[in-house]
Amino acid sequence: MPPSPNPILPVPPPWDLKCTIFIIPFYTTASTARQLPAKAFHPLEAASPFASPAFGVPVGGLSMMQLIRYTDTPVGPYDELILAPGYFEYPLEDAKGGKKATGKNLRITRIYVSQERTAWNGRTNWNIPKHLARFEWNDLPDGSTTIKVFPHDVGVPYSPAEAEPAAGRPWFQCTIRPVGYLPAFPMSTEVMKWVGIDAALVQPPLPQGEGSKGELVGTERWCKLEGFRESSRRSRAVWVDMDQGEEGGREEGGRFFFPGLRKWNLAVKMEEGDVFFPEGKYWETPKGAV
Repeated sequence: MPPSPNPILPVPPPWDLKCTIFIIPFYTTASTARQLPAKAFHPLEAASPFASPAFGVPVGGLSMMQLIRYTDTPVGPYDELILAPGYFEYPLEDAKGGKKATGKNLRITRIYVSQERTAWNGRTNWNIPKHLARFEWNDLPDGSTTIKVFPHDVGVPYSPAEAEPAAGRPWFQCTIRPVGYLPAFPMSTEVMKWVGIDAALVQPPLPQGEGSKGELVGTERWCKLEGFRESSRRSRAVWVDMDQGEEGGREEGGRFFFPGLRKWNLAVKMEEGDVFFPEGKYWETPKGAV
């Protein structure tokens, strides 16, 4: 683990976290995967091998966005937005003789968090490409919740220091509404394993950035995250309105933020959620992959 900039302290895995989670599943088609919108990657990772075909070819499939409010974590409370647009085929090295082989797993391509301690540790521990953003959460009288995300990196031109949130309209916004009077139910992401879905994440090495708080640490090895788990005894169905407005509709990805998402999306709210992040499995970049 590299030395962290003061006052960020290294917090190695495993991590146990408490939170409220909104999971928005969608599907990325093969045609979309062949040409992912630019917003699938942060500018720092987009200009590095992280987003290159050499480090992974997107093939689509089951995808997700998540919005999370962490209340208890090893690095303190924080908010998070996750984009994982399906599976990627990536290079492996056959242990029997250096022959080329490939794996296929889910990948988080873009993620925002509200404080630098989780950004540095998430990048260091698991190659999760975390960047800073300001989050606005507003609970409305009708029971709905609006969420707006203002990243530090979407100004024009892009500022590598990522010191402050960009002014103007949010990069992402949504409104979450409860579904009728449906009762709460228990839920765990382990159900994916039970139905034969490989939910392990495989993340390539990350580039070093110039974050003003020293949070954009780079890494050198690949990381596979197995045994990651989200669970809740009180989960509920919700509707998520992904309309980004007329101005947002002119951006790549469309008015509903990303291909595969619609105006109204059925999602799950996991109340009083528990999240477990285990230690990853690490390996060097296969020869000839870069």
